[in-house]
Amino acid sequence: MSIDYRAEIERLKEKLPVTVVGHYYQRDEVFEMADITGDSLELARKCKADNNPWVVFCGVGFMGQSVKVIAPEKRVLMPKIACCAMARMIDGSYFDDSVNYMVERGVPKENILPITYINSDATVKAKVGEMGGMVCTSSNAYKIIEKGLESGKKILFVPDRCLGQNFANSMGLNSCVIGEGECDPKEADVICFNGFCSVHQLFTLEDIEFYREKYPDIKIAVHPECDPKIVEAADFAGSTSQLIKYVNDLDPEQKVAVGTEYNLVNRMRQGNTYVLSSTKPECPTMNETTLEDLYLTLKSIEDGAPINEIVVDEHTVKYANLALERMLAIK
Repeated sequence: MSIDYRAEIERLKEKLPVTVVGHYYQRDEVFEMADITGDSLELARKCKADNNPWVVFCGVGFMGQSVKVIAPEKRVLMPKIACCAMARMIDGSYFDDSVNYMVERGVPKENILPITYINSDATVKAKVGEMGGMVCTSSNAYKIIEKGLESGKKILFVPDRCLGQNFANSMGLNSCVIGEGECDPKEADVICFNGFCSVHQLFTLEDIEFYREKYPDIKIAVHPECDPKIVEAADFAGSTSQLIKYVNDLDPEQKVAVGTEYNLVNRMRQGNTYVLSSTKPECPTMNETTLEDLYLTLKSIEDGAPINEIVVDEHTVKYANLALERMLAIK
């Protein structure tokens, strides 16, 4: 007999002290079942404020970790512990290598201030926290980098080179990417790790030219994880939440092409909103979670045998949370 997953999920949500959380990039049928939706840090903060002791997080691994770091008292499960490709590009040893790269080229360790994008593993956040650094999001990176520069130190930005370069460009700063050409950390203000988002690398200048030629008055809005050339050619660049607001605030007749993950764009204002790519920019790991996975995870709580629980050790929680708190203290 087939299971009506939607009905069973609703039954379990009603019965159990659990909150289902869905990131904007989740497939529609999963997104629609969430009690809380939003961007990664926004979700972690909402989970902390929520009264339920159980969280079932539909997203990628570092997001579930962020909830556990911010609210270690919560029991956090994930239907799929999917791995963000960008977050996987850096671990503790690669972070140490990046610090050593700068030290070997004349920048003392005490003169390095690391900033990590929230799209990173908790162990990386902890190392950043131990060095006095901070976390940032795509919506507050400008503010965090600006605050970091007040220390007079060199900024080591991990793991997304595009985000680091885009915000450096917007602030009139010099940046370089470790492993990409000549990267002299003594000459740059922001030194970037060579990581990237595979989805946001799909957008090209040819895509922008195609839409501008087809619709001369179209607006182009992109995520700052896109290549700097794409951001420079766009009319607007912003985080997921900022993109949603930008599109919603446009005149309904205004055409706009959006350069970010497909599921989000597909749920935006219908009619005059387009995906800025001839290739479907769908995040494969964000799309791993299915209704069946969500049902089985909730059922495991009911059965007293929870699956896919996120566990973060005390040392990592302490220092990763410190890096997050430093960010949250900046208004």
